[in-house]
Amino acid sequence: FQVFNAKTSELLSHHQVEIMQKFPKEGWVEQDPKEILSSVHECVEKTCEKLQQLNIDITNIKAIGVSNQRETTVVWDKTTGEPLYNAIVWLDLRTQATVDRLLKKIPGRNKSFFKFRTGLPLSTYFSAVKLRWLLDNVEEIKQAVGDGRAMFGTIDSWLIWSLTGGKNGGVHCTDVTNASRTMLFNIHSLEWDPELCQFFDIPMEILPKVRSSSEIYGLMKSGALTGVPISGCLGDQSAALVGQMCFQDGQAKNTYGTGCFLLCNTGQKSVFSEHGLLTTIAYKLGRDKPVCYALEGSVAIAGAVVRWLRDNLGILKTSQEVEKLAAEVGTSYGCYFVPAFSGLYAPYWEPSARGIICGLTQFTNKNHIAFAALEAVCFQTRELLDAINKDCGVPLSQLQVDGGMTNNKVLMQLQSDILCIPVVKPSMPETTALGAAMAAGAAEGVGIWSLNPGDLTAVTCERFEPQINPEESEFRFARWKKAVMKSMDWATSDISSNGDTSIFCSLPLGLYIMSSMIILIGAKYISG
Repeated sequence: FQVFNAKTSELLSHHQVEIMQKFPKEGWVEQDPKEILSSVHECVEKTCEKLQQLNIDITNIKAIGVSNQRETTVVWDKTTGEPLYNAIVWLDLRTQATVDRLLKKIPGRNKSFFKFRTGLPLSTYFSAVKLRWLLDNVEEIKQAVGDGRAMFGTIDSWLIWSLTGGKNGGVHCTDVTNASRTMLFNIHSLEWDPELCQFFDIPMEILPKVRSSSEIYGLMKSGALTGVPISGCLGDQSAALVGQMCFQDGQAKNTYGTGCFLLCNTGQKSVFSEHGLLTTIAYKLGRDKPVCYALEGSVAIAGAVVRWLRDNLGILKTSQEVEKLAAEVGTSYGCYFVPAFSGLYAPYWEPSARGIICGLTQFTNKNHIAFAALEAVCFQTRELLDAINKDCGVPLSQLQVDGGMTNNKVLMQLQSDILCIPVVKPSMPETTALGAAMAAGAAEGVGIWSLNPGDLTAVTCERFEPQINPEESEFRFARWKKAVMKSMDWATSDISSNGDTSIFCSLPLGLYIMSSMIILIGAKYISG
């Protein structure tokens, strides 16, 4: 939870809590919706305490904005206020078999069949297939839908409903940016699409009401900020676009969070990619304001690769340590890391890919792997930038960046070297929260934050210039592409759908092992 000054955009105070991710089976990623909600309450209360210690009156907080990881899916019971299952996180892969089944219903198994209506390919990434899986596999959800008790939403919907009263009159809504990531929303009519809902067999009565990104949805009903309006709602990447003040056609930003997301504002015109990018809604900053669109390149694993090095391999004690390890060697020594833990997103959309580290020698150590992990984030961004430059026709002359990973100076210099253009980082990298605050403060009925271009505060920036020659950059990028090709066609949907990789899945092998064990026991018995 972060509090900003509406006149200067200055960050006054904040508090943050890391949310636990659960991995119950291979490829499954979940979070506890109640833990997410309690972390919000904790962050709000702790930030208010910090403001009081700074002698800042918390009654000066006039509006609250919500930003969230977009496709993560929750279903809850509106009579009890309880979630009916854990939130299925955006990069979860359990729905690959669901996607394969749905593809059979489409002429030519064309993943892009709904692209001109939704902007999206059929993929495990988006909410509709996660919701379909929940309806197929969770008895409590099937029952609640049948009884008329179920509500669906992305995390913004769950939070706004809970914070505005929950089972006692909470507001069930979402905004256009989050709705555009469900695959159930028509990005032109700005409404839930009955034909899409019919295709996925989703009952429309469980869907939230779709609103603009900047209007009063309801009031906080508990805690230190009771009575304050919630008046901004943007999916995280749209919020970062607003926070970077990319309001002009052709302006772009890249956010380095769990994943990596490069968005280019295309104005009031929806542009459809020929190079693997998504068409998405950038924002609609008011009920009567026009909707603006963006081209988006999405990468599943960026900051998550550092967490993996820390939690799974144990070569880091803290996430910040990766910068020190990488800086000590300054090279990957020919080692390339493709972190396709959830398949490959843009521009490949290849769910069968899996992570690989290649080019290892006896000389390779943890420092080289740390460097290769950072380099992987930069190479993935290069692929997104190349696609956006081809689709837009005008190459970007510099890249605006934000997100927690941009505090890593080694990463930012690497990024400039690999792109061969300057990388520009604002002094306050958490532009996602700033964008949500701007949308909240600009809402009709609040009106304390002007979004007129002349009123926007100039942001101080740090600039990273390329320091290697383009030939070296191209050589390293070509080697990376070779590694990407080797990461493909590893997984099958059968394994990812049930998570059971036991050798007993093979009946002949299972019988062979069981009979061998019986013979061995019999032999011991006879010899005894």
